[in-house]
Order: sequence, then structure tokens, then C-alpha cells
Amino acid sequence: MDNKKTNSRIYAMSFASVYPHYIIKAEKKGRTKAEVDEVIRWLLGYSQKELEAHLKKRTDFETFITEAPHLNPSRTLIKGVICGVRVEDIKDQIMREIRYLDKLIDELAKGKKMEKILRK
Repeated sequence: MDNKKTNSRIYAMSFASVYPHYIIKAEKKGRTKAEVDEVIRWLLGYSQKELEAHLKKRTDFETFITEAPHLNPSRTLIKGVICGVRVEDIKDQIMREIRYLDKLIDELAKGKKMEKILRK
């Protein structure tokens, strides 16, 4: 189901190169950078300071995911389709974590309440 070549290309991208797109997508729909950051911190367990350090360092996506301090156990409640694939069916763990993040940003941009996005 997952394309190894696509995965390795995504893994090698710096998180900092994708992050502004998350912000733009959210802001177009009236959401904020602070909400994007909150979603990232909730999912991966980074502090704001750690998140900003990774952005400054231009950490690649694979490292950003694999070095996450605490993957939120509630992330497995994230279901649905992203990029034409059901997130819960993605076998590659790193790609699944990336797609969880993509799905949360989509939910934010669609106007879902933070409590629902953060699976409270």
C-alpha cells in the first residue's frame, strides 16, 4: 500500500519545509499558528521550545517523528482518509504518524473543535 520511494522522499524532507504549509492551511480557515503548534505538541509530545528547535535545525521528517518524546496514545483514535489512504490502514509506522499529523491539520482547517481534534 505504501510506496517506498515516496516514503523515503517524504522522510528526507525537513519538517520546517512543510510546517509553513500547515500554518497557511489553518490560517486560511481562521485557525492560528498556536493551534497548529498545540496539535503537533499533543500528537508528538514536544514542548514548544523543542518544536521550535527542530524547526530551526531543519530536522528531517523521519527524525522529527522517531525522536518524538511521547507519541500520544489517543492518536490511534484518529481515523479517516488522507491522501486517498485510510490512516488506520497504513502499515509503515513513520508514515502513519506523518499522516496522523496531516489528518489533524485537516480537521483543524475544517473547523473542528480542539477538544474533538485532541480526542478529549
